[in-house]
Amino acid sequence: MITFSRATLVLTIAVAACGGPVEIQEAPMTGVVFFNTLQLDDLTEFYTQRVGAELWMDQTDCRIFRHGQFLFGFCQREKSETCGILTFVYPDRDGVDRMYDLFRDEALDAPRDNPRYPIYNFFARDPEGRMIEFQMFTGEVDLDS
Repeated sequence: MITFSRATLVLTIAVAACGGPVEIQEAPMTGVVFFNTLQLDDLTEFYTQRVGAELWMDQTDCRIFRHGQFLFGFCQREKSETCGILTFVYPDRDGVDRMYDLFRDEALDAPRDNPRYPIYNFFARDPEGRMIEFQMFTGEVDLDS
């Protein structure tokens, strides 16, 4: 049985021996998405000063940032990786709208409802051209679990 609770993955291994589970293991459900970059210092300033992420861990040529429960990092390398999208999730429309006010010049379009997923979002680009998204889920979602 797998259950999720407050960013913790609880994995219960049930073995049919003596009528019940014989081993219960808990491990934090964490992960970090990394990208190679040519502009580590510029991205550090951008994601901390403009997006509002905190510098969670500085490993000199790799830096890990945290925005809520989202961990992402950049490593200074000889070639950048700009494929993919970094999505920052907010609990309400006001949060997305505040970010749009800050990113109006970089925004590809104004925030809008996207009933297909269902979300309210807009896209922009970071200094290296990487796509970033600011969104909120319009359906019922528990962001704390």
